[in-house]
Amino acid sequence: MAKEVSAIIKLQVRGGAANPSPPVGPALGAKGVNIMEFCKQFNARTQDKAGKVLPAVITVYADKSFDFVVKTPPAAVQLMEAAKIKKGSPQSNIQKVGKVSWENVKAIAEDKMQDLNAFTLDSAMNMVAGTARSMGLTITGKRPE
Repeated sequence: MAKEVSAIIKLQVRGGAANPSPPVGPALGAKGVNIMEFCKQFNARTQDKAGKVLPAVITVYADKSFDFVVKTPPAAVQLMEAAKIKKGSPQSNIQKVGKVSWENVKAIAEDKMQDLNAFTLDSAMNMVAGTARSMGLTITGKRPE
């Protein structure tokens, strides 16, 4: 028999660095989840991706047990790492803050393919390229086929 779902919580936490302080503690504590148990499991699963921002979707059941899925880092975070910038442009259509190559865009699209709602790599690359443009990044080179 399936467990009854009481809540779904979405958090963004640095890999290997989950602790009971905000935002993790208050979000889970309000739903009655054992915060330390979540932190231990999350840190164990994400120790190979230490320091990267990782979205987690936590499913809380009626008996206060939980499951969680760790997703890939956001495209914007990966683009900032590829362009070696701290933040995006405040006016992305006027002020460009960095450059990424189509190879970087393709690599990010391949990494994020499981989390995007895209059927082909080409459409996933279009999504990542749109994120890059909205951040004020210029895409250089020739688009791979």
